[in-house]
Amino acid sequence: QVQLVESGGGLVQAGGSLRLSCEASGRTFDSYVMAWFRQAPGKERVFVASIASGGGRTYYADSVKGRFTISRDNAKNTGYLQMSSLKPDDTAVYYCAAALTYRGPIFGLYPYWGQGTQVTVSS
Repeated sequence: QVQLVESGGGLVQAGGSLRLSCEASGRTFDSYVMAWFRQAPGKERVFVASIASGGGRTYYADSVKGRFTISRDNAKNTGYLQMSSLKPDDTAVYYCAAALTYRGPIFGLYPYWGQGTQVTVSS
């Protein structure tokens, strides 16, 4: 089992940047695919990005391609989501998730979740 804790959220103006972190503890982090999801008020949780256990393969939602970058440092048991050119539509609670195999964009297939971190983008 793995425990996940997100950090780095906050309030930022449109066009700004933030970096989210997801620190893992428990079993070996480098065995897990890691993903980021987000949930805006009144909306369902949606896929943002994912990265393979070794960091070699990444996937992004179309809405964030070219603006967000997912990465990981397995030596530090930490994953990251670098967000740039932020828009008000990016406002949401951002969640880190993990699974032992690639689960695609379906949040229900990820067994491990953090508590979420709020990102608010003002116009």
